[in-house]
Amino acid sequence: MASGISRRALLAGGATLPVAGGLTRDGASTVTPAKPTAMHTTGPAATHTEPTAVSARAVEPFDGAHQAGIATEPQAHAVFLGLDLRPGSDKEAIVRLLQLLTDDARRLTQGRPALADTEPELAADPARLTITFGFGPGLFASAGVKSPVAALPAFSIDRLDRRWSGGDLLVQVCADDPVTVAHALRMVVKDARSFARVRWTQRGFRRSAHAHSPGTTQRNLMGQLDGTVNPADLDRAVWISEGPEWLRGGTTLVLRRIRMNLETWDAADRVAREFTIGRRLDTGAPLTGRAERDEPDFSRLNRLGFPVIPEYAHIRRARVNDPGQRILRRPYNYDEGVAADGSSDSGLIFVSYQADIGRQFIPVQRRLAEGDLLNEWITPVGSAVFAVPPGCAPGGWIGDRLLA
Repeated sequence: MASGISRRALLAGGATLPVAGGLTRDGASTVTPAKPTAMHTTGPAATHTEPTAVSARAVEPFDGAHQAGIATEPQAHAVFLGLDLRPGSDKEAIVRLLQLLTDDARRLTQGRPALADTEPELAADPARLTITFGFGPGLFASAGVKSPVAALPAFSIDRLDRRWSGGDLLVQVCADDPVTVAHALRMVVKDARSFARVRWTQRGFRRSAHAHSPGTTQRNLMGQLDGTVNPADLDRAVWISEGPEWLRGGTTLVLRRIRMNLETWDAADRVAREFTIGRRLDTGAPLTGRAERDEPDFSRLNRLGFPVIPEYAHIRRARVNDPGQRILRRPYNYDEGVAADGSSDSGLIFVSYQADIGRQFIPVQRRLAEGDLLNEWITPVGSAVFAVPPGCAPGGWIGDRLLA
């Protein structure tokens, strides 16, 4: 069990917990900031409005002050590509690579084929495609530039696998159509092949684009509403306004691959699951409230004098009181299939954006590692950090303010 949590502490909160549990990153999950909508398909009493029709021709802008794919309403499908530069790569090689990939991204996101695209018909339906780039510590080392990001410190709950960790360059590809995502990934890999090798590929998904209205909180594979709390003021919480001039208007990205133990989670009753999270499963409301976005009352006691929201409940451990210090969560589920014994390899690709990893992400993660009931049933198996440069002007390329 997580450090500092005893069986007595569990029972004192008014719930008995079988050896099982779940995951919602209420301080570690995401949707982009969105206004509450009338549609929350979370239970029999939920209201419903017809979802907006999805257009395969829908386009997200590529050029601009910030890269797309961060504040963009999350698309249904994503792939995260980690690349390592080939040995001997220098600044000149990195510039050529980024110019080439930026040209690919600019074309594909606007529904135009990449140069030398042998399947141009697959580019015709961008389905809100975004392609976002992040620079890892290794890229800065090869370019001879001081890195603004470093690998995360070790956390006691981590069981990291190298095949899901690290990377010199991140390419995040998101769209509402999986064919669009697959084609864009293939174009990126083809054009990067001379400069880099693939370190890892992580595929994720959310509800289909037509299943919910924009802004509806997604559910993860444990059935929990995942990402209720996100910052509303991105200028304070996400976009960088200090430090190196080339990074202003950019952000930082933390990618964590979190494996779920769905088999033991299945053994937990509803009371145990809600006790672990501090929220109701049907509506996502805190145990002290009625609606998903009600403020939790951490001071409320039950009839026995114990906190209604337990001391080690996820939402209490993940709580950030200053909205400007919150992280923007944009997670995707993953499901890699079922083994012969029936066990699944499923979980969450947790992606967060924040202006300062050390000030915003690490303190929350330390609290979660030290004492979060969810730690009984989730395991981080991958970890990577990247600096995400600002967007570029038409004719420019990602990273040009750093490397030009």
